[in-house]
Amino acid sequence: HTWALILALARRIIPADTSTKAGKWEGTKFIGIDLSSKTIGILGLGTIGQRVAERARGFGMNIFHYDKRRNKALERKIGVTYVDLERLLRESDILTIHAALTSETRKMIGARELRMMKNTALLINTARGEIIDEKVLVQALQEGWIAGAALDVFEGEPPEQLLKMDNVVLTPHIAAYTIEALRRMD
Repeated sequence: HTWALILALARRIIPADTSTKAGKWEGTKFIGIDLSSKTIGILGLGTIGQRVAERARGFGMNIFHYDKRRNKALERKIGVTYVDLERLLRESDILTIHAALTSETRKMIGARELRMMKNTALLINTARGEIIDEKVLVQALQEGWIAGAALDVFEGEPPEQLLKMDNVVLTPHIAAYTIEALRRMD
């Protein structure tokens, strides 16, 4: 699901689909970005973060990660570079969140952190909504601190202000909902 959100946002799939279904043919209006040679920053290198990293290699991406529990053997095994949180924020073209919600991670991504990011950066969250200060995220998206966001989890549901934004892709907390995953949960 993380990769579906990354690709939808990077290639502007949702607005292009909406426009095309409205009978318009505006290909040059929806210029996206290549992922090759971009830097993906993974916040939280647990099982899901590791799977995201594995797939990023297939896109030829530089892979950075930050996790409070560093595992050098794992880093070597899956080919990721550990960086501190500030460098992760400053250098990532795409920042994807895969951390658990704890007292340390609650609102971990706020104004200071969003302002550190590139104004071309994309933010993906499929972990926990409360890790991002949603009110500040709205401001960051409106004012161009970052280019876009794709979210499957929210601080508050429904995310009223985010619903109206063109530089946002939203899904209703469905990252774990596949036929196969639901069978494994039984």
